[in-house]
Amino acid sequence: MEKRIGTAIIYVENREVAPMLNEVLSRHADIIICRQGFPRSTYNIISVIFEGTTDQIGSLTGQLGRIAGIEVKSALLKLKDNSNEQ
Repeated sequence: MEKRIGTAIIYVENREVAPMLNEVLSRHADIIICRQGFPRSTYNIISVIFEGTTDQIGSLTGQLGRIAGIEVKSALLKLKDNSNEQ
């Protein structure tokens, strides 16, 4: 299956859900390329960059979206195969 590169922005409304969030991210560590956290007193944001199939990415974002106190938005890129270009 074709892989895609994408990103997800995760808004954490309630820091008490952090253990559940980290558990889901750990289960999908094989597709995560980069993770950044931006803790603030008024809000907490996590940015994740990943590479995987649409099924793998959907599993990750779907599991995150089911956690109460978390909002997730993602975007995917379909990369061109440039192996034949000169």
